[in-house]
Amino acid sequence: MSTSPEAPVSRPHLSRTTLLGIAGVIVCAMIWGTTWFAITLQLGEVPNIASIVWRFGLASAVLFLGCLIFRQNLKLSRAQHLAALGQGAFAFSVSYSFTYAAEEHVASAIVAVTFASLTFINLVLFRLIARQKAALASWGGALLGIAGVAVLSGGEVLGAGFDQRAAVGVGFALIATTASAFGNFFAWKGQQSGSQAIPSTAWAMAYGTGLLVVFGLATGVKFSIEPTQEYVGSLLYLSLFGSVIAFGLYFTIARTIGYAMASYISALTPPIAMLVSVMFEGARFGWTALAGLLLVLSGQALLIRAPKKSD
Repeated sequence: MSTSPEAPVSRPHLSRTTLLGIAGVIVCAMIWGTTWFAITLQLGEVPNIASIVWRFGLASAVLFLGCLIFRQNLKLSRAQHLAALGQGAFAFSVSYSFTYAAEEHVASAIVAVTFASLTFINLVLFRLIARQKAALASWGGALLGIAGVAVLSGGEVLGAGFDQRAAVGVGFALIATTASAFGNFFAWKGQQSGSQAIPSTAWAMAYGTGLLVVFGLATGVKFSIEPTQEYVGSLLYLSLFGSVIAFGLYFTIARTIGYAMASYISALTPPIAMLVSVMFEGARFGWTALAGLLLVLSGQALLIRAPKKSD
């Protein structure tokens, strides 16, 4: 055998784009992990539809202003406007209407847990409609995420007693999650037609807000606001951090490293949402929380390493 030094073995490394995407995923997860609790501060006196209108109306205005300041082109083609309309209808109108309704029935952390299925639904939807193939590792990562959050919250759900009210809440959360997946599809359609992430997101939020205003007016919703520090503070946090920053990052990440990877944010937010529940809602979790968290992180690592498409 030769005793001469061998050439160093090249090790796979993550690209700069992927590393930035991972950092964005972490930031989004941190923000969205706290917004589930912030939404509970919106429930009560003000109708849900009105709260969502204030939230995304303000967020879209900030995004439009930002585009003007940084001279980003806000003009969209007909195809891009249609994609933004679909994105707004599903991601911001339908999804959040059912999200707020779900949080009236079950704890905010349970809704966050349900949204962990978004990765899997995205993979299925893009496979069926867009004919995109995903590597087996991606499917494995998504399934690990679902298994992780199921373990993470399973004890809590069973311990609370799965009554009819809880079932309705989880059903609403599943509808919201599915609507978000369709919103991702229309965002992808906008990307395919050449629209930019931030301007198209601004238009999508505006369209979603407009649709909710029309629905609210048609159904007699009272567009009021609660002039309290708690309500206004949560509204500003949800609008600026939970919508402008988080959604701007999310759709930028999705266009860079894929919607399946970006949607895994929804699998990372439950542990954060659980921690917030412990700190502010007095919730307690057992050893299953650690086991579930390990499964979620394992799925995340598998999804990061997976090729974007199978052969």
